[in-house]
Amino acid sequence: MSLRIGHRRIGFGRPKPTHSRNRTSTSRQARADASAPSSSCLPTSGITSASMESSPSSSSLSQPHPTPPPTSSGPPRPTITQLEQFNVEAKVFEIYRMLHGADPSTRSVMLEIWRDKHIEFLTRGLEQLGPSFLVLDANRPWICYWIIHSISLLGDSLDSELEDRVVEFLSRCQDQNGGYSGGPGQMPHLATTYAAVNTLITLGSEMALSSIHRENLVKFLHRMKDSSGAFRMHDGGEIDVRACYTAISVASVLNILDDELIKGLGNYILSCQTYEGGISGEPGSEAHGGYTFCGLAAMILINEAGRLDLPRLIDWVALRQGVECGFQGRVNKLVDGCYSFWQGGSLALAQRLFPILQSQSESSLAGGVQASADCTCDFTTVEAGLDENLCTVGTSHCESAKGVEGELSDLGFSFIKRHSECGPLFHSIALQQYILLCSQVLEGGFKDKPGKQRDFYHSCYCLSGLSVSQYSWSGDADVPPLPRAVLGPYTNLLERIHPLYNVSLDKYYKAHEFFFNI
Repeated sequence: MSLRIGHRRIGFGRPKPTHSRNRTSTSRQARADASAPSSSCLPTSGITSASMESSPSSSSLSQPHPTPPPTSSGPPRPTITQLEQFNVEAKVFEIYRMLHGADPSTRSVMLEIWRDKHIEFLTRGLEQLGPSFLVLDANRPWICYWIIHSISLLGDSLDSELEDRVVEFLSRCQDQNGGYSGGPGQMPHLATTYAAVNTLITLGSEMALSSIHRENLVKFLHRMKDSSGAFRMHDGGEIDVRACYTAISVASVLNILDDELIKGLGNYILSCQTYEGGISGEPGSEAHGGYTFCGLAAMILINEAGRLDLPRLIDWVALRQGVECGFQGRVNKLVDGCYSFWQGGSLALAQRLFPILQSQSESSLAGGVQASADCTCDFTTVEAGLDENLCTVGTSHCESAKGVEGELSDLGFSFIKRHSECGPLFHSIALQQYILLCSQVLEGGFKDKPGKQRDFYHSCYCLSGLSVSQYSWSGDADVPPLPRAVLGPYTNLLERIHPLYNVSLDKYYKAHEFFFNI
């Protein structure tokens, strides 16, 4: 199906095209997938924070070939989920054994990002998509975001003609009453609004940024605000933490965040933190990596992250990095490349909350309470760029983060400018190893795990997670990582992202200047 943005209908989601795999080089053979398919299910052991000097390949490669538990008379048989886990581990460990046994030059090639192939795959997706994308018609701005953000991370950009077509298409998705829909004429939705706004920020031209009707958009956000303090995804739609994050992220980056949008939101997100430490989509549900990122990022953007139990949250997320070196999204599920960002991004955010984390940990050791149900101001008045007289004791909401309109939206800028006082809270080199060897497809694009197909969704979030990993040892946002922080050749280094919004940092700075000077 030909896809001319702004002129034809396009599909959207996780495509599963078939590919011919003709791998002739040693490195390609080393990255070939095992033939058996994999599915989703079981838990992996956790890899917590590790020293930079410890080699993930040596520790991973020492793992024995996974086999089912030993049997005796009348033993329990392995469950289906256990067998699936053993299958995935076998595929991953075989790839790592090939890396371990290769000579240095071959290892370097195996760990290289195939940048040109990825850009070719991504750019082709903007021009033409197959019939399978028809089922994803209501998610079309997401395809734009996944592809264009990925291209940006790889250090490339669209030509001016294609960029204009993207802006024109997204303008047709913009509802006259505010918000963006999944396609022209469809219902406006918070998820596609987030995708459209992030796409336009990533394009970064004045035409792209000025195409966003902020006055109507803020009205749409207020319509989606629920009496519980949370947000609905669309008129009459579901209420969850994902809706909360997409609404607050958009409002923050566009400098339209106000007191009414924040009211009661922190209480709702706090009610979604589970006994495990992670955050669920709604109260009473299971902790999930995507919702944990959304909840933590939203709490940072409203200056209430200190209300969460951060030590337990970090423990839960860190333990989702398994023996395969990648992250799983939930307990008892298989590793998935997209959680390289959803889980790795949460830990990247937590790095910059170290003073709060330290205070909560000390309070816990002293027999106190780790997280307060009362609002605490995570940023000082100086860090947030606020008048210190605004900060008062005993307020029901973070008054220090409010005051003059626009100051709260500036917390995203203040956050990224904070110095990170600790190193990565996950094994960053191990995660890079998983992404490069187990998710990267040599023909271009990234996939969930060995045995799966490449798609634009996983390409976006694998690259985002790779960027987070590469920069995780840089304490300051504008300082590039040292070569030892980047697995493979230093040419693998991607553009840095702003972890609160998942847009390239340079693009964020440009958008911040644009929207704060209107």
